[in-house]
Amino acid sequence: MATAAVERFTQAAAAHGLAPEIREFPQGTRTAADAAAAIGCDVAQIVKSLVFVADDEPVLILTSGANRVDEHQVCAALGVATLRKANADEVRSATGYAIGGTPPFGHPAPLRVVCDRDLTTYDEVWAAAGTPSTVFPLTPGTLLEITKAEVVDVS
Repeated sequence: MATAAVERFTQAAAAHGLAPEIREFPQGTRTAADAAAAIGCDVAQIVKSLVFVADDEPVLILTSGANRVDEHQVCAALGVATLRKANADEVRSATGYAIGGTPPFGHPAPLRVVCDRDLTTYDEVWAAAGTPSTVFPLTPGTLLEITKAEVVDVS
């Protein structure tokens, strides 16, 4: 599990006073369904960290694994004219991580972050820890505190 991406994430977590219990699933947790099955939780408890481009600026949308982002609704919530999914190069540039392993924090520069209101209904949620095969648990309150996310309806 000692990859550079996991180490960067671990250092970022420590900077926020966290020592997350990182779990590795060699078969991968690329999709929310894969992650939920591996962890043994509801797919809705999986935090999908999705990068979109809103009026030419990257924005991180943290959404429940059970939901799909409604781009029109998010545009209205963000007060932007356009919103599109970032490509792989844009994701890596904005976050320092690859698609499928993007954690909700620990990026090279601050990003605007919005969080799916549905994630706030759980006692515990699970997010990527830097690679497509690593995840960690945290409370929605900690997620919101660290990311400084604005809670919105995204689906």
